[in-house]
Amino acid sequence: MHLKDIRNHLLTAPLFMLYSVLAIQPAHAQENMNIVINENGTQHTDTIDLPAGMTYPLDSLLNDWKAKTYIDLGKDCSTSTTNPLFSDSVYIDRLSRMPVIMEMPYNDIVRKFIDTYTNRLRGQVAFMLSACNFYMPIFEEALDAYNLPLELKYLPIIESALNPSAVSRAGATGLWQFMLATGKLYGLESNSLVDERRDPIKATWAAARYLKDMYDIYKDWNLVIAAYNCGPGNINKAIRRAGGKTDYWEIYNYLPRETRGYVPAFIAANYVMTYYCKHNICPMETNIPKSTDTIQVNQKLHFEQIADICHIPVEEIKSLNPQYKRNIVPGDSKPCILRLPTETISTFIDNQDTIYAHRSKELFKNRRTVASVDAKTSSGSGKVVYYKIRNGDTLSNIASKYGVSVRQLRQWNGLRNNKIRAGKRLKIYR
Repeated sequence: MHLKDIRNHLLTAPLFMLYSVLAIQPAHAQENMNIVINENGTQHTDTIDLPAGMTYPLDSLLNDWKAKTYIDLGKDCSTSTTNPLFSDSVYIDRLSRMPVIMEMPYNDIVRKFIDTYTNRLRGQVAFMLSACNFYMPIFEEALDAYNLPLELKYLPIIESALNPSAVSRAGATGLWQFMLATGKLYGLESNSLVDERRDPIKATWAAARYLKDMYDIYKDWNLVIAAYNCGPGNINKAIRRAGGKTDYWEIYNYLPRETRGYVPAFIAANYVMTYYCKHNICPMETNIPKSTDTIQVNQKLHFEQIADICHIPVEEIKSLNPQYKRNIVPGDSKPCILRLPTETISTFIDNQDTIYAHRSKELFKNRRTVASVDAKTSSGSGKVVYYKIRNGDTLSNIASKYGVSVRQLRQWNGLRNNKIRAGKRLKIYR
């Protein structure tokens, strides 16, 4: 699809197709934040919804297989319960010295989000700093390939809190929280067995293309990431209501409640991932993940077949291949990619025939071939009887009497139509 076609689709598609409601819904209702804003010498209170990535409980984040396997909770780090207080001038100076292309302004709203990350969400920040070891190389490679600002690598922090299993109530899925239609528009396959929005690598490259296309439309990164949250339709509506102004802070009051906090949360995420040490936060201890490689699969394959023969836990296979929703690789439909630990690849290759045959009838019961009644009887198998046609008989009456179809009677006896003559015999298979 050409850029012009993509742009037209993005700007005209219904909101429900593009809405990237980011988010993982916790057990409780989505939190909001009250902010006192000083504007033109007056104060007013604004209530905005927190990006749901900021409401995801730490216990749930640590349930991910990668986190349980590679993040060592037994090793204490120097994260303190005390968060130092800094003046506005310190925050302004630190933001100005960050090596970024995107604008990182400071105001009361940004300060509120920085305070939230460095106080209430200190544990989540320590987790995300360690989870960065899993995902940041993937994010940086794709962003660099499209010549995009590398600070966009922190977008999944407010999208999904770096949880690859994140699914919102609206159906947005994965680290980058793609909606189904938008994902398909950018080449992410979704069906009953496969959802490539869950694949960290494929979804990251799709997100990079999407962000680039949005920038080609808006030419402003704050509007781009705002559009990533609420869809370009809402951004265009806010621009019209603001009299054609295209500065995020000038259309702020016309944006949805969550989007009003989205850009400030993004600035705060960049700040805290850069200056976490200044706030006495340290990453959780992270072990180096095992190296992995991929192999092409051309037959249907179940994770349990691999686990049994290659002696690798099913949970590890699932973590490395999150796009396969039912633990099935549908390689019989088209060639599929399977990711495994490097040391397991040779074992898989050496035992492919054994792996594909192992427990296949048990694991693929829904794929067995069952012949229809017509298929059995139309071939002429079974006990044969002969019926002598009487006056008044019709093929329909005879078929009903013997529990067969008119089509079968015609096929068995070489009849071109339903006409029959008394005295002739019909061959019938029982």
